Amino acid sequence: MYHFAVVVDDFLMQISHVIRGEEHLSNTPRQILIQRALGFDQPLYAHLPLMLNPDRSKLSKRHGDVALADYHNQGYLPEAIVNFMALLGWNPGTEKEVFSLSQLAKEFSIENVQKAGAVFNIKRMDFLNGLYIREKPIEKLTELCVPFLKSAGLLVQGQASRDKLQKIIEVLKSRMKKLSEIIELSDFFFKDKLNYDKDLLRWQKMSDSEVKDSLLTSEKILMEDKKWDLKNLEKELFLAAEKFNLEKGYPEKNRGFLLWPLRAALSGKDSSPSPFEIADILDKEKTLKRIKDAIKMLG
Repeated sequence: MYHFAVVVDDFLMQISHVIRGEEHLSNTPRQILIQRALGFDQPLYAHLPLMLNPDRSKLSKRHGDVALADYHNQGYLPEAIVNFMALLGWNPGTEKEVFSLSQLAKEFSIENVQKAGAVFNIKRMDFLNGLYIREKPIEKLTELCVPFLKSAGLLVQGQASRDKLQKIIEVLKSRMKKLSEIIELSDFFFKDKLNYDKDLLRWQKMSDSEVKDSLLTSEKILMEDKKWDLKNLEKELFLAAEKFNLEKGYPEKNRGFLLWPLRAALSGKDSSPSPFEIADILDKEKTLKRIKDAIKMLG
């Protein structure tokens, strides 16, 4: 009944080309015989290789998220998904990986689709999605990230200006592989108090007293009445790091002795933007408060 219904449906809808998965190869002869028996025209058939999991088993719902909506909800961009899907089992014969929709329409050829199954490599999809995220204008990227921040309860109305949000997204976009990651990457910007282990403040084998001394030095530099912007913060802290190492006998070019404890105190994370970028966004009052909180933690 399935084969009969398919043949009649294709005929009534005037289908000229049928492109489907290779699991239908064995169905095609049956449907052609029914078409001939009914006096119908025969469409042109093409069968594509299946999408496979990394273990080369067939991609299916039993193996996790496979619906487009699932990827959309995680923050994969439509253009990245289209680009990724086009490269599953097909390549243009060059090293090129990034294609706009218009480029795909021009260059895609079904003759160049391979016969072997195409492995669904999520790392490759992440790579492509990251590229498209970085290419988005900051205004549009911020607009796309806002729903994720709101759903996580991080973005309360009036808590952050549009300019501040754009600064946050700008310094984090190179770290995002999908939009949903903005939640974990940016949460420290929206919190009043950070929760982390004091060992995070330690650079290499610094003792608590050395870390405290480092933070007190940063606090003194940042308390000075100077212009509070990214360029000036970077300049002042780089100079302070060189002077700090000289005074304490630390390796001259290892700025981590001053900058790591500061960055950790401002973000509460072992990976984050630079302390200058964070301080510029937080503002002077919040920056100094987080340094004081870290000093208290050290005792």
